Amino acid sequence: MPEPSAPPNSPRTGLTPRSIVIWSLVALAGAAGWAVLALSRGEEISAAWMLAAALGSYAIAYRFYSRFIANRVLKVDKTRATPAERLDNGVDFHPTDRRVLFGHHFAAVAGAGPLVGPVLAAQMGYLPGTIWIIVGVIFAGAVQDMVTLFFSTRRDGRSLGQMARDEIGPFGGAAALIAVFAIMIILLAVLALVIVNALAHSPWGVFSIGMTIPIALFMGVYLRVLRPGRVTEVSVIGVALLLLAIVAGGWVAESSLADTFTLEPGTLVVWMVVYGFLASVLPVWLLLAPRDYLSTFMKVGTIALLAAGVFLALPTLKMPAVTDFAGRGDGPVFAGSMFPFVFITIACGALSGFHSLVSSGTTPKMVQKETQIRMIGYGSMLTESFVAVMAMIAACIIDPGLFFAVNSPAGVVGTTVQSAAEAVSNFGFTISPDQLAQAAADVEEASLLSRTGGAPTFALGMSEIFSAVFGGATMKAFWYHFAIMFEALFILTTLDAGTRVGRFMLQDTLGNVYKPFKQVSWKPGVWFASAVVVGGWGYFLWVGVHDPLGGINQLFPLFGIANQLLAAVALAVCTTLLVKSGRLKWAWVTAVPLAWDVAVTLTASWQKIFSDDPRVGFFAQRDKYQAGIDSGQVLPPAKSMDDMHTVVTNSTVDGVLSALFALLIIVVIADAGRVCFKAVADPAGVKLSEVPYTPSRLVAPAGLFPTAEEKAELVAAGVGPEGGIRKEGGSGDEVPAGTGSR
Repeated sequence: MPEPSAPPNSPRTGLTPRSIVIWSLVALAGAAGWAVLALSRGEEISAAWMLAAALGSYAIAYRFYSRFIANRVLKVDKTRATPAERLDNGVDFHPTDRRVLFGHHFAAVAGAGPLVGPVLAAQMGYLPGTIWIIVGVIFAGAVQDMVTLFFSTRRDGRSLGQMARDEIGPFGGAAALIAVFAIMIILLAVLALVIVNALAHSPWGVFSIGMTIPIALFMGVYLRVLRPGRVTEVSVIGVALLLLAIVAGGWVAESSLADTFTLEPGTLVVWMVVYGFLASVLPVWLLLAPRDYLSTFMKVGTIALLAAGVFLALPTLKMPAVTDFAGRGDGPVFAGSMFPFVFITIACGALSGFHSLVSSGTTPKMVQKETQIRMIGYGSMLTESFVAVMAMIAACIIDPGLFFAVNSPAGVVGTTVQSAAEAVSNFGFTISPDQLAQAAADVEEASLLSRTGGAPTFALGMSEIFSAVFGGATMKAFWYHFAIMFEALFILTTLDAGTRVGRFMLQDTLGNVYKPFKQVSWKPGVWFASAVVVGGWGYFLWVGVHDPLGGINQLFPLFGIANQLLAAVALAVCTTLLVKSGRLKWAWVTAVPLAWDVAVTLTASWQKIFSDDPRVGFFAQRDKYQAGIDSGQVLPPAKSMDDMHTVVTNSTVDGVLSALFALLIIVVIADAGRVCFKAVADPAGVKLSEVPYTPSRLVAPAGLFPTAEEKAELVAAGVGPEGGIRKEGGSGDEVPAGTGSR
């Protein structure tokens, strides 16, 4: 198949002398940041240098690399109607303003990963994780999100698994469908568990986050019925109501209503399952998109404020650039060598397979124009990566002794400040019992010891930065608990979108057997598939909440590897589609990150299956606990002989699933390679599932702000600055984007 011709009226990419000067200064600022980070030798440096390195790199990548991919590799076409325009049904397919959709997409993909992954990886030092976060997102994560979104949009919003089946074939496609769906249920249950842990017994968090639901419903009705297309208007109202809900949450927590909003973990599970089901079946414009858009203001606003706090307070990075644990692989936070486990621990923010599910789920059904895919796909992922950088900063500006006392399990540091201080000294860092006690008192917590998972550490770092700028030490407790609530909000938006994506995926799969399921808005299919998905992750969550060794706790160790194996599926599908669509010379754009991801994930899988170290290998852990059972010993974290048997079962299940997932991914990649080879050898015989070209009648800008050329197009089309359907009699040959206003 010949390479597709260039799209009409491609945007000009030339640089003026003024822009050359500006971009040269941006490049110099980024290079200076990298130089300071890489060349420091033991001395503490300002966290502002990390921000400079990140922001400079992101700006260059978005301006040049993402534009290259959009215009040269993908050849996005603004005259081509998207499925949102062609299939608009007001339920799943709905042309949505690019700013609202950016908010939805960012909120949907930015879950627990960018907040907690970098915190855990900080045990290796700030430099390895920071390099992976920034370089990984530019050349892998953002590329995956953008290219997957493009190809799914060209296929009526098909799910990743279904695209694999359509383009790779029944064998590799079946392996992809099984792997993708199973991994997704695990990921959703893990995300839900983090939310439960954050919101349990927190009336402030429950009230504030609960209020985002009626606010979102109001915004959805306002934007579609009351004032169609008035995005700026509804944004101001929504943000004002959100801020009021956050402040009111603090009042509720101190009032007689606190008991009403203080929920047990089991109760939270029930409410989350109900919410997940409703978010999956209700029209996307009514709840999901406006709530995610609303959450984005909270997410981006808080992170931007945090970045401003770093520039104002100029905290120093107290964690070494590279710790001894990076070479030894015996860290107390997680065991394993720097390669591959830093690249597994940090997923979201650099490269995350879960993102490909959203990019082939809800978002492609709402994109107005192909030209917006760059901002939504690549831009959202860069924004999430910046969140990960801020999480790394938060973890590395606190005292390393406190970091390890908080993130090490109780079996390592004990349960008293004295035992923790002694354990930390054995790691090569120093902190006194009094300092540990004072750190807890500052944030009004009884203890900070063994608060594992990353979220409390991020909250500690956030409280350090904010209290240095706003309110002083007396405000540390407020900012700490604000951060905990903020993290729960961050993650919940991933859960609701993920459930809807899972519904699409299951409907696509069942549609191969019973065709009505392929109609994603067919009511019986919608309700059945949604119930199956929420039932799946809800079951694992319910058991996990009530049994510390059961349910999702059993599968939690698979989270990191499973997520990155999912990325391998997405990149393999994207590479196959680039080759099959005549873009062989550009296939390296996804093939290079695919090769890296496969090397990382399969190495990690091999070690988790075959390592002799029981802290790393599942089967080695099984043998250790089985030996304990045989000798009548109870080994921590087990507290009884029944727990010992449960650990043996869990380790066996995790080991078998690790092997199964790795095998399925190898099958997908091997079959993709076969299809690519066949496409190169016989281009004329290539068959694509891409839908035929249909001209667009919508007009809308591609980026956040319309260019002069786009403003002229809007005027010529007879629509307002927000965009819309081209009026009859409007001048000009172009029929670009739209806004979702009807």
